[in-house]
Amino acid sequence: MAELALQAQGLRKSYGSGETAVAVLKGLDLAVSAGEFVAVLGPSGCGKSTLLNVLGLMDVPDTGEIFFRGRPTAGLPEEERSLLRNEALGFIFQFDSLLPEFTILENVMMPARVAIASGRSRETLLQARERAMAFLRGLNLVSLQGRFPAQTSGGERQRAALCRALINRPALLLADELTGNLDRKNGERVFQDLKDLAREHGTAVVMVTHNEAACRWASRTVHMSDGLIFEGAAPA
Repeated sequence: MAELALQAQGLRKSYGSGETAVAVLKGLDLAVSAGEFVAVLGPSGCGKSTLLNVLGLMDVPDTGEIFFRGRPTAGLPEEERSLLRNEALGFIFQFDSLLPEFTILENVMMPARVAIASGRSRETLLQARERAMAFLRGLNLVSLQGRFPAQTSGGERQRAALCRALINRPALLLADELTGNLDRKNGERVFQDLKDLAREHGTAVVMVTHNEAACRWASRTVHMSDGLIFEGAAPA
């Protein structure tokens, strides 16, 4: 049996208080194995973005627990949560979120530089650069290494964001409607790159989407409805 990269148990999250409180996650469970690509399919407003925020340790559940490779996260101080995000998690969003003042290569290297600066990586900057170049080379982006994001296309920026998300060899990659602003051709290329790179590096992927067509790239699709996840079709 494959190692579990992620296990979420009984996640509950509400916003507001008293009579105006809105329950978004309602006891949600999710388990994802290393190297698995899971699509979470659900309509807008069902809690997908809240789920990613909680899984990505950017928000704290009211109750429930999240384990990364068996490591519990409840009660961790913000500094440790931030280090864990850098060490074990990768993020790709609908919009690439590249830093406009840095080149494509510098953007890809950024998480590795943070890990080196914090002392959690013994890698040198030269070694990090070589790995970043290998990612760019694999996606045919080497010629863009010195360009700034504004000098590249949307598809190129999203593929560079994929390199950045994987540079620290995360156990889990979280993707939020990652091709929503791309045309079909570029969207399919990003999906294929994501699937290939995740498999190559053993990274688990959780992608939230409302697009059924995007789910064909996943190895497993679950449905989200009313704050819960269902392995089969969500109830009407």
